[in-house]
Amino acid sequence: MRNRWGILAILFIVRLTIAFQFQSVAAVAPLLQQTFGVGLADIGILIGLYFTPGVVLALPGGAIGRRLGDRPTTIAALLLMTAGSLVMATTDVWGWQLAGRLASGAGGVLLTVQLTKMGTDWFAGKEIATAMAIFVNSWPAGVAISLLVLPAIGTAYGAGAVFLSAGTLTAMGIVLITLYRPPPGTTASAVGPGRLDLLALLAVIVAGMIWGLYNVGFAMIFSFGPSLLAERGWSIAAAGSAISLVMWLSVISVPAGGYLADRFKRPLVLASAASLMVAGLLAWLTRSDAVIMILVLIGLIGGHPAGPIMSLAARVLAPETRAIGMGVFYTLFYAAMMLGPAVAGRLAKSAGSAAVALDVGALTVLACPPLMWLFERIVSVRYRRTRS
Repeated sequence: MRNRWGILAILFIVRLTIAFQFQSVAAVAPLLQQTFGVGLADIGILIGLYFTPGVVLALPGGAIGRRLGDRPTTIAALLLMTAGSLVMATTDVWGWQLAGRLASGAGGVLLTVQLTKMGTDWFAGKEIATAMAIFVNSWPAGVAISLLVLPAIGTAYGAGAVFLSAGTLTAMGIVLITLYRPPPGTTASAVGPGRLDLLALLAVIVAGMIWGLYNVGFAMIFSFGPSLLAERGWSIAAAGSAISLVMWLSVISVPAGGYLADRFKRPLVLASAASLMVAGLLAWLTRSDAVIMILVLIGLIGGHPAGPIMSLAARVLAPETRAIGMGVFYTLFYAAMMLGPAVAGRLAKSAGSAAVALDVGALTVLACPPLMWLFERIVSVRYRRTRS
């Protein structure tokens, strides 16, 4: 297949498997608490554990993809994800749940870095914000599907069936990724020097911090939102369906944000304004009974920064530095996503309410606009130096 929008569709569906697998824990968190006799802090650790391998694997993951190639790396990653889900599906020992989650996360790291590089290869300089917005939209789509499907599966058949469903989906991704083809000329250009200059490296680090912090805030909604609503008397299924509203509406708001960013050429103004509004809505959610209205607003607004943020790294990465640069980008992202749910879960346990986790999310989103300003300053300095 050589049509870049067809390629994007393949990457979208394969990346959706990561979100579906990640959410397999949070979607049935109350059920896991009952089955294994664990608390919110333990659930937070299990959620965050998915991203732990990213801290050490994201950077070498870019190098692995550069050496082995796109399809072999993605297939190996999907096999690892499938194996992790099967371990979690077949054991009733909490320690093995942790081990399976780590294996799944390691595969998810390699797959995420490689798929992002593959998408950037096809769209660098061509509707990049729109393409990246559609690409990252696979995350809310996967989470929304899991919130609708997995609680029902878990209630009817148990936690093992939930993890088996996630493993089946990642196995299907292996078949689909065989249809992928790299864009013409990418292989040749990718064998050149892969060294990042200092300012490009700093820009990628800041971009990764922005993406990580924004996602921590967003993750608080679907990681601890069901538990928050359960504390208020909602059933597991009803809570999952309500929280899924955010994800379904993000399917609209994420590509809309990418389109607006490409059309009006002010991506970070749009992203900053949306981030400030999302931070306010997260803080409001824990203090209001207008749950559905707030979730709808978060869904309609919260997706707008995704495309602009994901296109940041492409502004400073050449084809030959793209794999390594995406590894740096995702190292920061995974560090934030590893620590965020664990810290939020610990604070929620201490306070006796999941509401604290969403307040943590509001603060992390609030930190994004200043970092966006910093990114622009670094890029401006780098541009002036390269022109002089």
